Amino acid sequence: MTGVRFLERVGSTQDVVHDLAAAGVEGGVAVVAREQTDGRGSRRRRWHSPPGGLWLSFLWRPRTAAAVETLSLRVGLAVAGALETVPEMPAVSIKWPNDLVVADRKAGGILCEARWQGGAPGWVAVGVGINVTNALPAGLRHVAIALATCCADLTPERLIEPVVGALRRLDDSAPFLSDADCAAFCGRDWLAGRTLTGPVCGIGAGVAPHGALRVRQPDGQITLVRSGPVELPPFTESRACS
Repeated sequence: MTGVRFLERVGSTQDVVHDLAAAGVEGGVAVVAREQTDGRGSRRRRWHSPPGGLWLSFLWRPRTAAAVETLSLRVGLAVAGALETVPEMPAVSIKWPNDLVVADRKAGGILCEARWQGGAPGWVAVGVGINVTNALPAGLRHVAIALATCCADLTPERLIEPVVGALRRLDDSAPFLSDADCAAFCGRDWLAGRTLTGPVCGIGAGVAPHGALRVRQPDGQITLVRSGPVELPPFTESRACS
């Protein structure tokens, strides 16, 4: 596939994309690594990235600063749709703001890192990490899943074209999520109707057009959450807040 750079082993594909962007490479290029030795997720958490997963970063050059605010959700919708083009793939849900969920377990994550030039965004490195055939850390096997357990003969290579194609079709012309975007997210919203204990206590109730999580509190009021991490009660998602 044109515009995709393949690496055998790298610290982080995110860092490679940042370097390419700083050197003036145009948007739309993707970097894929067989293995990352220093992969990262949100809040600088280490992302286990052995051979067998799709470890990909994409260079996105937004036309407007406002489009950056909802980018993570747009990427989630795009990647979820791309994954579902694979035969036998179960429904892919999104756990706000950046987790891909299959069979109630985390199958992948999204990391958007913007670099600003003055008051305007110069570029965004869009990281997509998806468990495919890779072994999962022992401590995460109860909450994570590798997609090959659901889809026979699935390989990371098979996902590159649909995922990169979906990222290249991202629309950054509107600063907010459209009604269609919000409806699409509603259809994939893993937190919808679930009890949340943090950052605020309440029930997941979708997303606002500017990307914030809507949480319905016990008194019926809606609180908007702009940053996580989202916390759920241990062992169950049905316990009411007190």
